[in-house]
Amino acid sequence: MGQSLSKLIVHIIFHTKRNRIKIRSIDDARLYAYIGKIILDNGSYPICINGTHNHVHVLLRLSPKLCLSKQVEEIKRHSSRWIKTLDNHYNHFAWQSGYGAFSVDYLNVDKVIRYIENQKEHHKTVSKRDEYIAWLKRMGMDFDEDYLWRD
Repeated sequence: MGQSLSKLIVHIIFHTKRNRIKIRSIDDARLYAYIGKIILDNGSYPICINGTHNHVHVLLRLSPKLCLSKQVEEIKRHSSRWIKTLDNHYNHFAWQSGYGAFSVDYLNVDKVIRYIENQKEHHKTVSKRDEYIAWLKRMGMDFDEDYLWRD
């Protein structure tokens, strides 16, 4: 095959480190836009980005030239550097070292977009911790709960 084609849609979730520094609502839209730019700069395509004061959801089409871990590393590294330039509130901001990444069937992209867009409302009734653990169990993921929230 002479041409490389892929359409890998990935839902990525990552959390602030130790929940110490909250992402302020006045800054979240700019943060999400900046994350979108990072994704584009790496040859991937951002589909939807949203979150709450302590975590971010990213839905993207992954570049065939980039592995997932490198894409997440680039998003987290550049966005944490950028947010620190906003003001002193973010001086010690950091993302948790881990992340969750899940493949999304192309036919379910609209459903995932609606879920991501509704994060702030959704987490008024469901904690991120409870939802994430339930989600991992539904997906049959092996995990050690002691390590999910360590850093």
